[in-house]
Amino acid sequence: MSIRKIIHIDMDAFYASVEQRDNPELRGKPVAVGHGAARGVVAAASYEARAFGVHSAMASVTAMRKCPQLIFVPPRFEVYKAVSAQIREIFTEHTTLIEPLSLDEAYLDVTENLQNIPLATDIANTIRRRIKEVTGLNSSAGISYNKFLAKMASGYRKPNNFFVIPPQRGAAFVAALPIEKFHGVGPATAARMHKLGITTGADLAVLSLEEATRMFGKHAQYWYDLARGIDHREVKPNRERKSVGAEDTFRNDITTIDEARELTAPLMEKVWRVCQSRDLHGRTVTLKVKYADFEQITRSRSRPVPVSSLPELTGVVEDLLAQVFPPRLPIRLLGVTLSSFGSAVEDQPSQMALPIER
Repeated sequence: MSIRKIIHIDMDAFYASVEQRDNPELRGKPVAVGHGAARGVVAAASYEARAFGVHSAMASVTAMRKCPQLIFVPPRFEVYKAVSAQIREIFTEHTTLIEPLSLDEAYLDVTENLQNIPLATDIANTIRRRIKEVTGLNSSAGISYNKFLAKMASGYRKPNNFFVIPPQRGAAFVAALPIEKFHGVGPATAARMHKLGITTGADLAVLSLEEATRMFGKHAQYWYDLARGIDHREVKPNRERKSVGAEDTFRNDITTIDEARELTAPLMEKVWRVCQSRDLHGRTVTLKVKYADFEQITRSRSRPVPVSSLPELTGVVEDLLAQVFPPRLPIRLLGVTLSSFGSAVEDQPSQMALPIER
């Protein structure tokens, strides 16, 4: 079986970099893309802002505390989409096997590439140079023999750099990797791993498949393989997104609907931001609730037409929250998901709407 050549391209602070490119007055300054309102959330942060500890998905008020001189810029998703299209066009010069993850990152399988360049590293750096020429923006690249390691490599020497993990170094790289750095491992999973005595890839690798199955159930094979630098997933063009969701496990369990409204606000904004950036229009809103005893429930509402705005999404979520409050036990986790994607205009009522007095 031939060894794949996978590249992961990740734009550096994409939204913020576009804003700094288009407005010279923002260059060299701490910039956050988002709304600085009390319940706003940072969508992206420039590297100048990151130096103060500001990062995406952070509450705007927290970001301002960390960096009082932070400059908030409202997002311009149409501009980001247009720049992303330019970048995708560059990818197509080299391969048809392109799997976008978002507007600012994608996997490319260049095992057989359109320009017959033998080294994946040369392809990655050719792409990075072209992106700079066409868009004026910096990017980073990870090059490896599978998707997981390519993703890990792209962030290893950010910004504006590249890193290669060849097959002979894959297992050793994973062994030294802190479990928090694994792509897809969030705070809750990391905490669970730590309780099991797993803090690095090396700790994961000592588990037999049987032990991993007892600990992780149906996900055992995935973790067992990753610990050994193995990832069989293919680069899949035109991957269809089924849903967009965000959830949070709270430091302290909550019991009031006011707390729930406050804590779901950044989740809804994150979901809405992702849907806008990917031009996704969902009709089904789902609220996920996990109680202190770990029992989990969901409440959903499907609409005849897609949700059209963040306030509209907020209204549906608040209606769903009203169904579970007061809770039977304190709540440790809440999540919000938007699904049933389709066209923004499909399934619209065909008859003329008549005005109704209220």
